[in-house]
Amino acid sequence: MNIMVIGGGGREHAIIKKLKQSSKIDIIFALPGNGGIAMDAVCTGIGASDISAILAFAKENSIDFAVVAPDDPLVLGVVDELENIGVPCFGPNKSAAIIEGSKAFSKNLMKNYSIPTADYEVFTDVHKALNYLESAPIPTVIKADGLALGKGVVIAMTRDEAKTAVRSMMEDKVFGQSGATVVIEEYLEGPEVSVLSFTDGKTLVPMVSSMDHKRAHDGDTGLNTGGMGTVAPNPYYTEEIAAECMEKIFLPTINAMNSENRSFKGCLYFGLMLTAQGPKVIEYNCRFGDPETQVVLPLLESDLVDIMVATRNGTLCDADIRFSNGAACCVIMASSGYPEKYEKGFEITLSLPEPADTEIYVAGARLENGKLLTNGGRVLGVTAKGEDLPSAVAKAYEAVKLVHFDNSFYRRDIGQKALEFLNKEAH
Repeated sequence: MNIMVIGGGGREHAIIKKLKQSSKIDIIFALPGNGGIAMDAVCTGIGASDISAILAFAKENSIDFAVVAPDDPLVLGVVDELENIGVPCFGPNKSAAIIEGSKAFSKNLMKNYSIPTADYEVFTDVHKALNYLESAPIPTVIKADGLALGKGVVIAMTRDEAKTAVRSMMEDKVFGQSGATVVIEEYLEGPEVSVLSFTDGKTLVPMVSSMDHKRAHDGDTGLNTGGMGTVAPNPYYTEEIAAECMEKIFLPTINAMNSENRSFKGCLYFGLMLTAQGPKVIEYNCRFGDPETQVVLPLLESDLVDIMVATRNGTLCDADIRFSNGAACCVIMASSGYPEKYEKGFEITLSLPEPADTEIYVAGARLENGKLLTNGGRVLGVTAKGEDLPSAVAKAYEAVKLVHFDNSFYRRDIGQKALEFLNKEAH
């Protein structure tokens, strides 16, 4: 098969490396790809949201299957366009991708179908939003309705912070039209869990659970980022909680989307909070999470091509989907200054070949004269597998020592919360 993967970050590198393991692959194209992905696929430089160029490329290169990884092209409807020219896709169509494309839509869906989530109000008028905040419980969560590169959420600890967030989204348009509508939401507390799932609109198969680390610095301090590291499985997510989520959240979501005539096929991501009242949905994503993918896919033992084709064809109930019983840890190496200002162009070197059970997924790097140079905030993810979480975390940090570039920084406590919880449970 000739496959194209749309996207150009660490998530896409993880998908491509897993697809490469299949005997069914002839060639993988990446649109646009990056300097690290170029070692595993043919990079085209075509933008992930450049729909006309994507369609032309698919026709010219006899593409048999397309994997659409990022949110923007999914919400824009690239799956519909590719399917229209006869290219089967892994990913939801435009009408289903709204589950991430509009937070107001997803919150209303949960309310209408009794799926547990935080209480909320939706506003299109800035003055009404500000009036509501005069008496709303604090802390509170302010969300831009549309896509905002994962940055459209503010956890406001004071009333003034909440008002500032609303004004910056609705008046200053910091997220453009994405902030024209805002959702003001109840602040939930508890451990967070990410669960990615394969679904063909009928069957839903959850992948291994994971735990993201969003804050830039150790101890969950600093600014929110796209994610500074992940571990899988998430020890807080027990078999009992998984069963409750399947019954009260996962299947009801699939059924709700079918009832709305928006059948979802692809990877549906559930961002969950394990509250004292039980698990609740914080957010849905219409695609693989980043960097959750970098710990979940290394644990997949089945052929990803087969699973993706079954997801698209509606035959997921017959697919072989197996994950190892081990664990994985991903440490993100970023450019100093991220998520704000940072310099680019530093050479990346590996002092040794990658050790066994580790993968280096490149997110923000370019190739220049045969050298790999930093070209983004999050530069790469160093992932290691182990028989359990302590060994995976230890291996990941050993592997980080082998990677060098100027101006690098990374969190030194990825997985610590999970390990502390495991130790507590053991005693």
